[in-house]
Amino acid sequence: MAHVIFYEKPGCINNTRQKKLLAEAGHDMAAHDLLTTEWSAESLKPFFDGYEVKQWFNRTAPMVKSGEVVPEELDEDEALALMVKFPLLIRRPLMMIEGECFVGFDADMIDALIGLAPIEGSKDLESCPRSHSEAICSTL
Repeated sequence: MAHVIFYEKPGCINNTRQKKLLAEAGHDMAAHDLLTTEWSAESLKPFFDGYEVKQWFNRTAPMVKSGEVVPEELDEDEALALMVKFPLLIRRPLMMIEGECFVGFDADMIDALIGLAPIEGSKDLESCPRSHSEAICSTL
């Protein structure tokens, strides 16, 4: 059993599914609201180590979908500053597992690291199943 610190967007269907898989595998979890956590560039950066800047972003965030923010055009400092100001830009979930930080929910990696309950149905646990209804996902 592992202890997982899980930063989520409350009401997110996939974050709920992800937490359920972790709980069913017997892991202890502390869930936090990603949007109300007081982030700094220093507190966010460890979650993104090893990932390209463009992988740090929530692709369904309104500012990304509208083209106002183009992740491929940002350097690390610019990206972190935007995410501190607009946490909805942060790809979810952010997790700390066994002292390591991760962005997104890579089920295979998590299973290899700590074990995960079997996944029924779609293995896509990151794309918003409500993506056809942008208004719902971008405001929750």
